[in-house]
Amino acid sequence: MGLGSRIKHEFGFIHGNLSVLIVSWILMNLVGGIPYTYFSLYIEELGGTPFAIGIINFVSFAALASVQFLGGYLADAYGRRWLIVSMTFGVALSNLIFAFAPSWQYVLVAVLVQNLCLIYQPALSAITADSIPPEKRGFGFSIIMFLSNIASLASPLIAGVLFLHYGTLQGVRVGFLFVAAFYLIAAVIRIKLKETLVNAETRRIRVKELLKSYPRAVKEGFAVWKLLPRSMFFLFLINLIGSFSYALMDAYFVLYATEFLAVKEFEWAIIMTWLTAVMILTALPCGKLVDKYGRAKPLLASWLVYAPFPVFFLYGNMPLLYFGFFLFGISNALFMAGYSAMEADLVPKELRGKEVGCNQFATYVLMALGGLTGGYLYENVSPASPFLLAFLLVLVCILLQAFFVKEPKRREA
Repeated sequence: MGLGSRIKHEFGFIHGNLSVLIVSWILMNLVGGIPYTYFSLYIEELGGTPFAIGIINFVSFAALASVQFLGGYLADAYGRRWLIVSMTFGVALSNLIFAFAPSWQYVLVAVLVQNLCLIYQPALSAITADSIPPEKRGFGFSIIMFLSNIASLASPLIAGVLFLHYGTLQGVRVGFLFVAAFYLIAAVIRIKLKETLVNAETRRIRVKELLKSYPRAVKEGFAVWKLLPRSMFFLFLINLIGSFSYALMDAYFVLYATEFLAVKEFEWAIIMTWLTAVMILTALPCGKLVDKYGRAKPLLASWLVYAPFPVFFLYGNMPLLYFGFFLFGISNALFMAGYSAMEADLVPKELRGKEVGCNQFATYVLMALGGLTGGYLYENVSPASPFLLAFLLVLVCILLQAFFVKEPKRREA
């Protein structure tokens, strides 16, 4: 097979909706991480404490959770496209609230608005799964992660330069303005998306009708698990525990690193760039592994590789920090490709919106509780306690993955 034929064979499925999504993700990821490199330090500059950071995380994920059932229901009943396009504009504009917040309490308003707009997430997951052929799912999701991570490679470095030039407060504000501008461009590009749900209803949805739909959406979201395989439920459970575990630590990495590990702010930007680079270099090989050897083994490997990371971070010097984030990057690449592919394999097309909505609702509830718990532990027990608890929970994920998640015998279209 010639080079041109091989390239067409490997990448020929990237067209139409998938190409539109990838271009929009590249634009969003190019700048999306800029303000979040020092986000926790930004909250401190606005008068917040570690527990206030936990409250912000709680509100953020609670708002996300509250719209997932409805988002999944609307994606399956009325289609994916309209929800994705309209709400991407909302997410873009919400960054202006972050940029001009005079105190950390205004950030609460910003995260509430932004995450309510992310009601489109189930639709986005569904339209992505709809657009990738079953035999290319591991590779397809890896390409998405690969290209998105290449774009996001610049974010920590730009954040570091903005920090050196403007300081934490003004640097993060400028970062949010960048995000607002690029997200608006991505929203315009997403207008080109084509609907993938054949039987989507075309009538206009009214606010009153949306509110009436919510109880039905919740009921149908929970009911979908009766129709799905046992492995999907345990995959869902593992993801919940892992998400809670990660939320315990996420907002406190930069605080702990700068306060207890003597990592300077610009050095932190370099470490985050290293993490992104690792995910870029491992994304495509991990996707090929998932397609060649199945989904279950790479998923187990992802947890085994990730397990020592919280401890390495907690007690790390600079070399150990780089090694720990190296393991974290590999784990993330394996998990994203394996989980996305297995979820698409196990969930029928007509149920994907509801499954993703229910899945993400529960995930965000656990992440909300995890962020709040992490903030409480960091401030009132010890700064090390969120990381130690996260390590113990990862061990639970390993056991569940090893004994209860099996390779699907048949892959859904």
